[in-house]
Amino acid sequence: MDQKVVAPETGSFANYPQQPHGGKLVDRVLKGKEREQELIRARQLPTIMVDLEAVITLEMIATGVLSPNEGFMNEEDYKSVLYEGRLKNGVVWPVPLSFAPIGNRNKEVVASLSIGDEVALADESKEPVAILKIEDLFAYNKEERAAQLFGTTDRNHPGVDSIFRRMGDVALGGPISLLRRVDWGPFEKIRLEPKDTWRIFYEEKKFRSVGGFITGANPLHRGHEYIHKNALETVDGLLVQPLVEMAKREYTRNEFRMLSYRSVLDAYYPKERVSLAPLRVTYIFAGPRETVLHALIMKNFGCTHALIGRDHAGVGDYYDKYASHSIFDEFSPDELGIDVQLYHEVFYCTRCSNHATEKTCSHDERFRLKISGTGIREMLRHGIMPPKEVVRPESSRIAMQGIQPKGLDENQRSISPVGKTIKSMFPFYLEATRLGGTYRREKLTPEELTIRDLEAATMDVRLNADRIYQDIYEEYTYVGDADRDMQRQWVTEARESLRHQQEMVVEDLEEKVKQAPETASDEFLYQDKVESKRELEVAKRILEDIPPALRADKLEYRTWNPLPYNRYRGSDEPEEK
Repeated sequence: MDQKVVAPETGSFANYPQQPHGGKLVDRVLKGKEREQELIRARQLPTIMVDLEAVITLEMIATGVLSPNEGFMNEEDYKSVLYEGRLKNGVVWPVPLSFAPIGNRNKEVVASLSIGDEVALADESKEPVAILKIEDLFAYNKEERAAQLFGTTDRNHPGVDSIFRRMGDVALGGPISLLRRVDWGPFEKIRLEPKDTWRIFYEEKKFRSVGGFITGANPLHRGHEYIHKNALETVDGLLVQPLVEMAKREYTRNEFRMLSYRSVLDAYYPKERVSLAPLRVTYIFAGPRETVLHALIMKNFGCTHALIGRDHAGVGDYYDKYASHSIFDEFSPDELGIDVQLYHEVFYCTRCSNHATEKTCSHDERFRLKISGTGIREMLRHGIMPPKEVVRPESSRIAMQGIQPKGLDENQRSISPVGKTIKSMFPFYLEATRLGGTYRREKLTPEELTIRDLEAATMDVRLNADRIYQDIYEEYTYVGDADRDMQRQWVTEARESLRHQQEMVVEDLEEKVKQAPETASDEFLYQDKVESKRELEVAKRILEDIPPALRADKLEYRTWNPLPYNRYRGSDEPEEK
């Protein structure tokens, strides 16, 4: 069957600021009479049963999400991608796209196939989903695949485990034709395919640039928002795509996560410039390589910019903290064809009173609130809404309903230890007595922390995150305002009272020193002159420490050049009255 290329209504991608990856947007979705005929024929073909993950992959290929791939890779492309990160024709492609069925019945069917044959791929309903035309059959080494793709053969790595659980011994390569789409349930009404986004961005809205953002298992948090809004300062539009498949049960359920996104986008984002669409993809758990794949997927949706966070597609501790950034050093901007924007870890600095990264903030962890996806999930699991500086309440309130499991288990344990959650969200708590406070004499260890510590740290943040910069600002304005009507009179009066009271203390102690004996007759009842003088010195120092009260009549010296304004306009003529 001939390759189909979908172009927006103008008939050419050349008119747009972006091009699909590889130069064409794949369309392997059969329609109308052709679909009806092929569906009848598919029921007569040998059939391989496939799981939901394979069905999703078929749909991604057919709708152009994985352009320029028209189907599953032959051995030559497979090897080239595995070792070079490129198809055999040199086009960047970071992850092998292969199909190796498992199951005894499937193996029998595979053994009966030859190059040139066609096979129907059916889902659990036993109805055909797609037809695969076989151009190659080849065996491959699972350990080799794991080592090259993931950098490890450790079965604890979810990607490695998936290879050994889900993949057979023989891969089938060739183009596919999709016979029917899967209904996306609650996501169907906001579903967007590449053909839709190209039309929306470049025909309807006339954008010249679009930033893409793919996100995983967490509800929308302020780190995401920081990246989005920084990008919106420079691009015309934003496409936000939360992944909605294959999430672990411990994560926030997809329906609630999408609703948390919708709630925040509706309340805080410019509606005409932002599109939200679920992205139904198969998790590959490929770490840095998967990050490159996501960038190319964004490109196929028409995005000109890929927004990549610090731990995009991260997998535990298997990869370096910024491996999802350094992977892009292996490819030139021209061959990627999308402007990759890399963002460092975002946190909220209570001293700066805004969100920042290591590149923009110099304050230490006593003032920082970290934005950890795992930490957010664990707080929600315990029934605690994270601080508004970490997650907006519109997001966390809905996400909390979708978190599974909830609370503590029968042994009073969490999925993630409480101490680990506190360290990931509130690092100040282990080192400082409070947010922005003095350092503890001895640091706390995560192992000794309990749910009560999580409650205490959260309450400290709720009460004081806003106060730190506000208090600093008020100190500056009290000293800086020459217009004293701007200031709170009670602060001035309190300072005057403090000084007056301490002046009385000093005055009385001066009298006491005059009368104090050189030697006290009873050291438990009376003070000698030396001790009385020390007491007086301390009282004078305290008086010096009391900040002065500032009134308007004391600040006249600041208005030192009260010339008529017309002198500053370049005129020596007197002002008209």
